[in-house]
Amino acid sequence: MRTILVDAGPIVHFSDPSPKAAPHSYEDSVMPKGMAIIIDNGVVESIQDSQGVREEYSFRGNEPKNTNDTSIRSLEGRAVIPGLIDTHTHLIWGGDRSQEVRWRQEGKSYLDISKLGGGIAHTTQATRNASADHLYQVGYTRMRTALRTGTTHMEVKSGYGLDTQTELKLLEVAQRLDENAHLPTLDCTWLGAHDVPKGVKKEDYVDHLLQEQLPAVVEQGIARSADVFCEPGWFTVEDSEQILRASKEQGLSLRMHIDEFSNGGGGDLAAELKVQSADHAYHTPMDTRLDMKEAGVMTGFLPGTPYSMGHQWPDMGEITEQKIPFTLATDFNPNCQTLSLPFMGSLMVQRCGLNPLHALFAVTRQAADSSPHPSGSPHGMIAKGSVANLNVLDSKHWESWALKPSHTPFHSTMVSGELFIH
Repeated sequence: MRTILVDAGPIVHFSDPSPKAAPHSYEDSVMPKGMAIIIDNGVVESIQDSQGVREEYSFRGNEPKNTNDTSIRSLEGRAVIPGLIDTHTHLIWGGDRSQEVRWRQEGKSYLDISKLGGGIAHTTQATRNASADHLYQVGYTRMRTALRTGTTHMEVKSGYGLDTQTELKLLEVAQRLDENAHLPTLDCTWLGAHDVPKGVKKEDYVDHLLQEQLPAVVEQGIARSADVFCEPGWFTVEDSEQILRASKEQGLSLRMHIDEFSNGGGGDLAAELKVQSADHAYHTPMDTRLDMKEAGVMTGFLPGTPYSMGHQWPDMGEITEQKIPFTLATDFNPNCQTLSLPFMGSLMVQRCGLNPLHALFAVTRQAADSSPHPSGSPHGMIAKGSVANLNVLDSKHWESWALKPSHTPFHSTMVSGELFIH
């Protein structure tokens, strides 16, 4: 069915053909109110003046009009932005680590908590014990939550299995979720190198990753990318390089966790390997950020982590001055249990002074470069030929997308042409 949305307020479209350019100016990014978006077969067909569309389809008033092949709905002046893209999530896991907030308040570090039996090891055991059906239901509930706050596409990592069987199980669950047309689409990443299992020597586990997990993941064919937690105390730069080079040879795209707790040299490796995305990066020096930019590496900032863990906030002023390409993502995980990209936007706009247009660019057009749509069509924008992923705000001002951190700012969300009213 063709869907036509008339009487839009301002439309943030981000349709410039240069996805890694610095965030666009207001004039280049926002269409004035009064336009109509015509969607056919899940793709934006055209953007036209609403008055002409009303006349063509004899649409009067604001009540929806449905025929056998066309649905017309008035947006009544509400602003429209592209569908949001969450480029870094640990979506699927079992268990509950809420008690760790008290340990952190007692001054224990991430590494201390891991040694106490908390951290990734705790979640790993709970995830290994969970059935695939239970993990599917957990993932489904979380994805519906993300959809309500405007997310139309998500990157999802494995990494809470740390053995071949469970890592494959997590990716299979993600594939099942991706087949559900009423959820955001998924981009799957293998993160076997998330931690070292208890009782296993790191060099033995790295060998296991290379000799057993990686071949099994490649044969399974679900993961598009490989990721490594490159951080002192976890996987060294040398470990990470070995795993990532082997993954690249097997046809996987590359992602990294870097410099979350200190400058561990992960940014230099990210630049050398030209990975698709290097995330966290709170302690990455500016000269390394510039090397990453030159190498085409996208930096992924995860504002929920410093919010929930008390870590260092990135200096967004210097980063935007230097035109460092970056995304914003939730980093949803047992210690950061939010899937709201509008909340991430609020943190960066209202606490770090980031321009709301730049923040929106980072969770739409810029994010699309880091996590492509499974159809191969462009997303993160509203333009002819792009996937019909968009958000209708409950406001005539597009800036409101980042100003309602406690609840959804959206009246409705469209995923591949299907409109969900919130």
